[in-house]
Amino acid sequence: MRTFLITAIALYSLLITGCKEQTDQQAAATAVQSIFPKGDLGPAENFTGKAWNYGLVPADSTYTTLVGNVYFEPGARSNWHIHPAGQILIITDGVGYHQIEGQPRQTIRKGDVVKCPPNVKHWHGASPDTGLQQMYLLPNTEKGIVQWMEPVTDEVYNNQ
Repeated sequence: MRTFLITAIALYSLLITGCKEQTDQQAAATAVQSIFPKGDLGPAENFTGKAWNYGLVPADSTYTTLVGNVYFEPGARSNWHIHPAGQILIITDGVGYHQIEGQPRQTIRKGDVVKCPPNVKHWHGASPDTGLQQMYLLPNTEKGIVQWMEPVTDEVYNNQ
């Protein structure tokens, strides 16, 4: 009986270790690697879920371009919004979505570049299971930065 008990405990330990390793591997597969600090939590009135912003190049009259980095936690997304001079997104890690009003939702991944035309209503954010890391470039900041609008509904986010 003692041998049986020792064997059962050993098998249980192996099972638990194997499950933990698999869970760790799954978490690593969906983890987003950041090259910049996380930054500041975006305001809840402009985002569903948690989105973190880190400014890289502040708006000024010399470059007239604002550059920063946003990390969207899984499931997080921006509200609908427009940029008077447009926006360029460079996806540096993760998986997410981008949608221009009236067009189908697009899946975006590491290495994608997205152009949001001037004064066009759009949103972007992470997929439900994986975070999204993106750099944003806002040119011609003398025309304005952003106009925030209503939240993206779950129906739109889930593409239903």
